[in-house]
Amino acid sequence: MKTIHNENLKTLKGRTKIQYIWDYYKLPLAVLVILLYILTYNLYNHFTYKERILYTALVNVNAGETLTEGLCGDFLDFTNLNPSTYKIELYTGLYLTDDELNEYHQYTYASRMKILATIDGELLDVVLMNKEAFDAFSQNGYLYDLEELLNRTDPGLYGAIKQDLAVNIAILEDNQEELIFDASASYHAVTEEHNYGIDLSQTRLIESAGFGEPVYFGIIANSPRTDIAVEYLKYLYK
Repeated sequence: MKTIHNENLKTLKGRTKIQYIWDYYKLPLAVLVILLYILTYNLYNHFTYKERILYTALVNVNAGETLTEGLCGDFLDFTNLNPSTYKIELYTGLYLTDDELNEYHQYTYASRMKILATIDGELLDVVLMNKEAFDAFSQNGYLYDLEELLNRTDPGLYGAIKQDLAVNIAILEDNQEELIFDASASYHAVTEEHNYGIDLSQTRLIESAGFGEPVYFGIIANSPRTDIAVEYLKYLYK
C-alpha cells in the first residue's frame, strides 16, 4: 500500500497532487495543527503572564481611560512594581440596582453572579462604587470595618482619612423570606453599624474624573490581600 501511495504521489501534478495529499494526510495534519496551537498558547501564556497583586471592581461606576490608568498603572509606579511582571485586575461593567427604570438594570443579575463568584473565589479585594452599591455590599456583610482594620494595620493612614469614613449597616438577620409568603407582615431586621467604606470624592484621582455623586471605597471582608489593599487606599490619598 505504501508503494502504491508513493507511485500515485509521483504521477500526480498541481492541484490534483495537493488534493491527494490533503485527502491522505488530513487527519495527522489536523492533529499536528492542534498540537502546535496548544504549544504556542502555553508558550505565550508562560512568557506574557503577569502576577495579579490586587483584584479591583468598579460597581455602578464608569471609568474613562485616564481613571483606568490611574487605578492600575500609576499604582504600580507608586509601589515600584514592574508593570511587565505585575498587574492589577480591574473588573468593569458591573451594575447593581433595584430600579427597573435604570438603564443598567438588565445587567444586575449577571453582575451579581460575577461578584458572588469572585468573592467566593477570593478574587476580589477592593470595590469602588456608588451609594446604592455601597449599601448592597454593606448590608450583605461583604466589607471590612475599615476603622478596625486601619487602626490595627496602619494607624497613621487611619488618622489621615478618618474624616472620610462612611458608616453603613450590615443586616445580621431579617424576615425577608417571611414576607414572600405573607404580604401583610412588616419587615424587620437586626443590624449593626460599622465604617464599611470611605468617600473618595475629594481625592485627586476621583475628583478629576468628574463624577456627579460620591464614590466609595471598600475592602472585601475575605480578601487575602488586605496589605496591598491598604497600600492601594494610601495611594489614592497620596
